[in-house]
Amino acid sequence: MRTPSPLFLALSLGVISFAYSSPAPNAQLSLVSRSDLCITEGSIEEFPGSRLSVRVPKMRAYLNQSTPQDVEARFTYLGSTGNEARLGSGELRRQFGLKLRAEDACNLVYAMWRIEPESKLVVSIKSNPGQHTSAECANRGYKNIKPAHSSPLTSLSEGQAHSLHAVMQGQDLKVYVDNRLVWQGLLTTEAVNLQGPVGIRSDNARLELQLFTPIATNSQQHGGTPACRSGPQESE
Repeated sequence: MRTPSPLFLALSLGVISFAYSSPAPNAQLSLVSRSDLCITEGSIEEFPGSRLSVRVPKMRAYLNQSTPQDVEARFTYLGSTGNEARLGSGELRRQFGLKLRAEDACNLVYAMWRIEPESKLVVSIKSNPGQHTSAECANRGYKNIKPAHSSPLTSLSEGQAHSLHAVMQGQDLKVYVDNRLVWQGLLTTEAVNLQGPVGIRSDNARLELQLFTPIATNSQQHGGTPACRSGPQESE
């Protein structure tokens, strides 16, 4: 059998490297204002230039319009909110992330940048078929998804600015940090079948950010503009 030439091997490795370091897609992203968000828990302040400020231990929000499953947050991490709140599991965690196909409080997809106690990107599905409010599902139904490709994240320090961008096309999900692909994998059919908007979530992280998403075309609309369902029953 003929041995591949060094040039062939170098070119092959270059193709593989390019595939795993490809930049985020160059979509036409539009800036999201606070009025475009349905805030289901916590609060978000707005400053000039649609700059959003999060200073509460728990924040949950979703975009109150239909868009492609494509969302980017350009944020500055400002440390702890103080008076930190535990998760439903009892764990104390500091994190910020993006929501996709956020059908309701019990069924959605997360791409979360866990900041403390360990810096890493975790993609999970919360799935509770037939349940729709937090009173019904509480913190049940979470399942972490194993990536086909992932890269480690550096630890976040106060004052650092970064971008977090998630794009879901069919079952394929790609997550980028600072335009670098850090997570890619296939989601389950149940995740693909969820119908809901994109959004954001934070736990115990003080942030300033701008949120971007592409405007949906008529062919990309799914069920029209979702109504704002705020209140404790809607917080996941």
